[in-house]
Amino acid sequence: MLRTLLVFSGATSLVVLAGAQQAPRPFDLLITNARIVDGTGGPSIAGSVAVRDGRIAAVGDVTGPAARTIDAGGKVVAPGFIDAHSHSDSALLVDGNAESKIRQGVTTEVIGESNSVAPRRPGTAANARGAATGADWTDFTGYFAAIERSKISVNLLSYVGLGQVREVVMDNEQRAPTGGELAKMTALVADAMKQGAYGAATGLIYPPNAYAKIDELIALSKPAAAAGGLYASHLRYDGDKLREGIEEAIAIGEGARLPVHIFHLKVTGQRNFGRMKEAIALVEAARKRGVEISADQYPYVASSTTLTATLPPWVQAGGRSNMNERLKDRDARAKIRKEMEAPNPTWENRYQSAGTWQNIQLASIAGREGAVSPNKKYEGMRIAEAARQAGKDPFDFVFDLLAESGGVSCVYFIIDEADLKLAMQQRWVSIGSDGSALATSGPLRSGVPHPRSFGTFPRVLGKYVRDERAIPLEQAVRKMSGLTAEQLHFTDRGLIKAGLAADLVVFDPATVADRATFADPFQYPVGIDTVIVNGRVVLDHERHTGERPGVVIRGRGVTQPR
Repeated sequence: MLRTLLVFSGATSLVVLAGAQQAPRPFDLLITNARIVDGTGGPSIAGSVAVRDGRIAAVGDVTGPAARTIDAGGKVVAPGFIDAHSHSDSALLVDGNAESKIRQGVTTEVIGESNSVAPRRPGTAANARGAATGADWTDFTGYFAAIERSKISVNLLSYVGLGQVREVVMDNEQRAPTGGELAKMTALVADAMKQGAYGAATGLIYPPNAYAKIDELIALSKPAAAAGGLYASHLRYDGDKLREGIEEAIAIGEGARLPVHIFHLKVTGQRNFGRMKEAIALVEAARKRGVEISADQYPYVASSTTLTATLPPWVQAGGRSNMNERLKDRDARAKIRKEMEAPNPTWENRYQSAGTWQNIQLASIAGREGAVSPNKKYEGMRIAEAARQAGKDPFDFVFDLLAESGGVSCVYFIIDEADLKLAMQQRWVSIGSDGSALATSGPLRSGVPHPRSFGTFPRVLGKYVRDERAIPLEQAVRKMSGLTAEQLHFTDRGLIKAGLAADLVVFDPATVADRATFADPFQYPVGIDTVIVNGRVVLDHERHTGERPGVVIRGRGVTQPR
């Protein structure tokens, strides 16, 4: 009898031990009492979201112990927002906290346009982008390593800019490449894809990219296609020649056989207001015949780019020193002005888009060779007013300013509100800021930049969803997460779904709003309480925790070891 009891007791102990071994560990995080908007565009549900080991462990009716429980109080829990188009390339090395993006709910940044962080010639990496950070690199392997060493609060992926590739091989020359030059550029794109670049990108209003013709762009996009990448573009035209700009992007995608993405879809210039429906028709027609094409947009009636975008492309050929010499020459000035004022320009003329210097606001004015510019006092002013204060004709003021400075950026009021809303209502248009990860203090506070760096995502949720009801909340969240993930061919993040990366944002749909303005852009939004990146809380009760759990997301063609 005793033996029998002992055997039974031992068996019971084994059963209890096995049960203890199989019991799941406590969740790292459990977000309860939430309105879950999962990023698919489907209706929200009430429930909880559990996180373990950086991934979503369970969704819905979830209970169990957790190291930390966050009561959402009925607020929305959504996938972390993916900024489809960002210029945080160097800003993240200056300050990896990514304050202005994290506070918008952004958990992933997509960088790289015409002038991407790589490739670079040896000895030139530590220039405008690298010098301020102390980092040095010549390729994506080096840049990604610098990011991983410094650590960042957001995830990051990058395109390789075909303008950057052209500059490495051909400097700033306004001509077609030779066969040897094209081969070198093609090899650079292929190398970038092996190092983890996500695709090829262009900015076709910016020299030297503006000098590239379609056959060159197709050839350089083919290595990206072979590596499973995308082609993304700031169109050559978005004003009078809007149709040609969209058709060129589609032709590049079809010629190189890869998906096409249009950065910041817009129609510019008052005489083109109302033509968004034409842009939509072109994209829809391409989609119907099997082209994988999409776009993103920012929710503002003003764009932002350099002041040189008002100049004919030939003025910038050969680089800044040559441009400055032309701007100082009286005869050259007369020719430049005549072309700028021509009613039917052959290039995307940002002066014509604005229609008047009053519609162009000076955002930042850099001094020569790192010095503080004596013209910084004009930052935040419209060019017409700045010229009046300087006692100059506006054209002469602009030419002098460009010749004297190390670079000038501007805000251009050139977009129609009705066109903006129409684009937002298209199922294939996601949200991208076209801004940078800035901060309200420190080295990343400079000038009077476009408010999109601080307000893009909460502006959509507040102004266009709650106040104007332009789109439903569930569709807005999809445009910021699930749709962007689909465009980027993500398989492991972008939705609230068990097994995916735990990038999450908690916000109050009744109060979420942007506060940044064109006059005072350095203001964080309100109504976004919590942001979680790869399972770690980065924003807690609207306060940055200092956590930097972001990772580099490498493209599918990566073959080189990290």
